[in-house]
Amino acid sequence: MGAAHWLALFAVILLAWGALYAMALPEELRATSRVYGAEFWAALCTLTPDAAGFLRITAMWMLMSAAMMAPTALPAFATYDDLSHSAETDFAALVGGYLTIWLGFSLGAAGLQFALYQSNLVSAFGDSRSTALSAMLLAMAGAYQFTPLKEACLSKCRQPLSFFMAHWEEGAFRNGLRLGAVCLGCCWALMLLGFVGGVMNLAFMGLATIIMVVEKLPDLGRWITKPLGLALLAASAWLAFGLG
Repeated sequence: MGAAHWLALFAVILLAWGALYAMALPEELRATSRVYGAEFWAALCTLTPDAAGFLRITAMWMLMSAAMMAPTALPAFATYDDLSHSAETDFAALVGGYLTIWLGFSLGAAGLQFALYQSNLVSAFGDSRSTALSAMLLAMAGAYQFTPLKEACLSKCRQPLSFFMAHWEEGAFRNGLRLGAVCLGCCWALMLLGFVGGVMNLAFMGLATIIMVVEKLPDLGRWITKPLGLALLAASAWLAFGLG
């Protein structure tokens, strides 16, 4: 069984992280925008209130999704690869289905960022300008850690063999869609914390990726989910208390 499909997948992940690194905003530029106002960065163009701005921000969320979410699914991809008899074809279809779901998420996240920007709740960098918004996103993500839906999605991600065997006859692409859907169910709230940590903040993206990878591990992940929820709720309460 060849390794070309694995090399291609790792190349996609590395290229996505490389593109995000190239797009990352240095602190000096953020500081300059604070001095000259929001119009300064809008003039330089990242998120602008037009179709081109929406396409740019959608592309950025697509890169973020590929860079952050593909690594969390590597154990599941490996399981399917071991089960498949036509590795390259099935593997590409599986990953394609998986990324299709995250393409949909990227469109939704870009639309949300666009609306928040228009409402002056996030900056052109995608950083929250509202303590109330940040507290709400943290509380939502923290509370979601305790929901049955989160647990159900995590259980499927942690047991990819059982997951794939239950739907094997549907084919690689539809299994990829299913896998993407359960991973979306696991991680959508954590991904939206990008508005709190900074949408183009590489440190936040790296930390969030590690957390999401660990949370999907069968043994270690079980010790992460609820403490993470408590930590997010505590952070939300701390911010909310600051409002008073």
